[in-house]
Amino acid sequence: MNQTLQTIFQQSTVDNYIANKLYHKYDVKKGLRNEDGTGVLIGLTRIADVVGYQMIDGKKIDDEGQLYYRGISIFDLVRNFDEKEIRGYEETCFLILFGHLPDQEEFQIFKEALRSQYSLPDGFLETNILRYPSMNIMNKIQRSLLMLYETDADPDNSSVENTFQQGLSIIAKMPAMMCYAYQAKAHLFNHESLFIHHPDPNVSIAENILMLIRPTKEYTYLEAKILDLMLVLHADHGAGNNSTFTNIVVSSTDTDIYSAFAASVGSLKGPRHGGANLAAKNMMKAVIDTVGLDATDEELKQIAIRLLQKDFYDQKGLIYGMGHAVYTLSDPRSVILKQQAKALAVEKEMVNVFEFYERFEQIAKQTIYEMKHISVCSNIDFYSGLIYEMLMIPEDLYSPMFVASRCVGWLAHNIENKLYCNRIVRPAGKYVGEKQEYVELEKR
Repeated sequence: MNQTLQTIFQQSTVDNYIANKLYHKYDVKKGLRNEDGTGVLIGLTRIADVVGYQMIDGKKIDDEGQLYYRGISIFDLVRNFDEKEIRGYEETCFLILFGHLPDQEEFQIFKEALRSQYSLPDGFLETNILRYPSMNIMNKIQRSLLMLYETDADPDNSSVENTFQQGLSIIAKMPAMMCYAYQAKAHLFNHESLFIHHPDPNVSIAENILMLIRPTKEYTYLEAKILDLMLVLHADHGAGNNSTFTNIVVSSTDTDIYSAFAASVGSLKGPRHGGANLAAKNMMKAVIDTVGLDATDEELKQIAIRLLQKDFYDQKGLIYGMGHAVYTLSDPRSVILKQQAKALAVEKEMVNVFEFYERFEQIAKQTIYEMKHISVCSNIDFYSGLIYEMLMIPEDLYSPMFVASRCVGWLAHNIENKLYCNRIVRPAGKYVGEKQEYVELEKR
């Protein structure tokens, strides 16, 4: 930036300062959060319920976390998945979109509708992905979504029925888009061999993802089962999470679904949202590199203290994977992942790493309580990075994996708001600046 412009900009941040006390004075909710940490209600939904505390006599009381998809506990949902067939994510998609669990005929029709749309439009891979690879897969997904608009015969038709059809097509195509984008990047920027496999319409979305990113296309049943579980746990998290709210805001203008989804991907790219799993994974790698897997509990506590004191890793004072905006005593997704991660660790001969994560989790929670006097739980990001590592999923695909799963939540909330709210999201901001007179240029 030009030095003069930089000076003007720096001075403007001082001249236009908004004091923190003004938020309290005008009862403005920073980040749409109440002072007790609860979220400002922005709408009504019957899709998902995120429960992390109770409100008793107007006071927030910590509680064990629960996540419900259409009123069904996530614990009950994953406990009853078919042990023979990898289909949990598809069943969850049906539940989230339609509000009930499918019978055999309904489920077969839905699976066929998804699987028939796995492949990208003719020429799309060569023209839009291989020819223009990107250093960031999330940005490439945004561009690919907007290019899908060009292949749609009726892209601006925002009726509920057309939105559903478009959304189902996006859910089906997302694995191919993100995996091909990764292969293109790995080939051009990392000088790796280029592997392009056709999606297999006879297997699940989870299995297709593993097949598309591996040169041999091979995977084990346990790998597919756990990736399927990851997709289920990330499928939705209520209307208030940032990317879903972004989708609601943008789609409320009656724009096309491709624009709304591209905006949501941009939201999910941020390290405070979808990028948190990679931040947790990299933090844990730094911890292991520093103290080793055989570190004592006291050594782990000292590392946790240094993290909180901004004296280790990225000096931001955060222990990634610890704490959540809603969950207090436990994150049900983390509880479920932790149970499954151990089985995968055995298969991958990484039990020592898994046990290190377990120990660090407990010590980090204890240290945070001692230093900040707050109780926190591990969130889904703490173990998801480790699981992706054990599944040999490249780091470039950590956040895109979140996109591949959350698409169904975005679609469901998009449709729900079209049906039952159907108003443009238009909140207000309080002006706290001073009035001033216009001065002609030659007199300034």
